[in-house]
Amino acid sequence: MKNISLTKISIKNAQYYAYHGVRKEEQKLGGKYEVDLDMWYDAKPAFIKDDVNFALNYEEAMFLISEVVTNEQYNLIETIANEILNSVMEKFQILEKACVRVRKLSVPLRRTIDFVEVEQSVTRLKQDEV
Repeated sequence: MKNISLTKISIKNAQYYAYHGVRKEEQKLGGKYEVDLDMWYDAKPAFIKDDVNFALNYEEAMFLISEVVTNEQYNLIETIANEILNSVMEKFQILEKACVRVRKLSVPLRRTIDFVEVEQSVTRLKQDEV
């Protein structure tokens, strides 16, 4: 079995105002969201060549997160997390694993809480594991 060293790139607290939620008021008035995205990949070609063309471009990852959070409307934050993961895994073939956390800061509950958060991870299967 060949071992590879994985590098993790993290995007923390990307902030958005969006119109997601089950309730009509949430969909109309919107609310604040934060997203964290951790991405693991074999960065050896990138750091040997010191070339962004061989790296996982986190600016492009930020664009994908923004597209999902601000251009679509979903009922569930679970769906937002899943769509983000699908987007980054499709875009970056060098990505081995990703973990996303989506926080909804403006939660319409009859309790005081900081936020509600969902976390979802995905790992790319190798051809010999399929």
